[in-house]
Amino acid sequence: MTGVEVPGGRRRRYDVVVAGGGPAGASAAITLARAGRSVLLADAGGGPPSVGEALPGAARVLLADLGVGEHVPGPGHLTCYATLSAWGSARPTTVSAIHDPNGPGRHLDRPLFDRRLRDGARAAGAEVVEHTPVGAPVRRPDGTWSVPLGRPGRREVVGCDWVVDATGRRATVATGSGGARRHTHDALVALHLTLADPTEPDTDASTLVESGADGWWYTALLPGDRRLVVYFTDADLPAARAGDPARFRALLAETSRVGRRLAGWPLPAHAAPRRAPAHGAHLDRVCGAGWIAVGDAAAAFDPLSAQGILSALYTGLTAGHTVDACLAGRRDAPDVYRARLADLLRAYRRNHRDAYAAERRWSDHPFWQRRHLAPPQSEFEPTSETEPTETHSEVG
Repeated sequence: MTGVEVPGGRRRRYDVVVAGGGPAGASAAITLARAGRSVLLADAGGGPPSVGEALPGAARVLLADLGVGEHVPGPGHLTCYATLSAWGSARPTTVSAIHDPNGPGRHLDRPLFDRRLRDGARAAGAEVVEHTPVGAPVRRPDGTWSVPLGRPGRREVVGCDWVVDATGRRATVATGSGGARRHTHDALVALHLTLADPTEPDTDASTLVESGADGWWYTALLPGDRRLVVYFTDADLPAARAGDPARFRALLAETSRVGRRLAGWPLPAHAAPRRAPAHGAHLDRVCGAGWIAVGDAAAAFDPLSAQGILSALYTGLTAGHTVDACLAGRRDAPDVYRARLADLLRAYRRNHRDAYAAERRWSDHPFWQRRHLAPPQSEFEPTSETEPTETHSEVG
């Protein structure tokens, strides 16, 4: 069944409806289907595709736990054996995957990766519908949900006991039907450009990160003989105006490493980078009566952490076990999920603080001052109650 094939007014019943077909939603659907639950995974398939995301070697453990390790990520991605970091010093340091017991990471063809995970959900027994957005679920008097599927004029309603919010940074189910509040940690944005048709072969598949006065850079090869370059800065700083091609090129010329890495890649004078939200954020509540949030909907991380997909897989898997336990009558299961996500958020914030503290060359610049002087926070003490408009999924 697809969104355009849905007959209006037909009602069906599931244990769980998963809203969102990315890694977090697919992981939750796989876990629940393998537990014998009836699951509908609805992937809206809207918006621009995700690009440039890396999968660390540690993801192999989670993919094996999901039972899809033999097929995901699979061929079609690039192996990343090292990360070079010009951070805290002009001299780059190298972290080699040879020291990682889980092996090297991958630079993903993200749409392919997501499709394979959804195929894994189908193989586990979940029903998967493509190009089918989930409308605002309505809580029934008996505690179950009515969930609209499809677009206006071609919509059906299904019933379920639980809804998994895997809608990304917008967290539409949690903030709408669940009444949760979304809090942001910073104003980070990504200005990204994908280059093609190099003038000479580029075989350097290592990741390169380089800090600058008003933000930091990331570049990596992508499948299909392409290269991604991203500049991260705060939305309210003048550097964020690098969406202008000339300004972007000027900032790129100030780099010591990234510019050289792009030497064989033509940068057309008219090429304007796209803008995407990259701020950290979290919900004040990650689950409630009959709903649970996973992935970026629950907590979105600064791309410097390189843990976006890893966290999506982990929270999807953990939420799947949580919902299965709730359906089996375990009332304490949501408390365990909250505690695990609180631990995840605390560890992220500690590592985030330490990573930015390692760069002191521009401590008098606003971008770095904000990250050096930010006060300690608990997982329920946000700095802001609003976030930039969602325009693209996380890059990097």
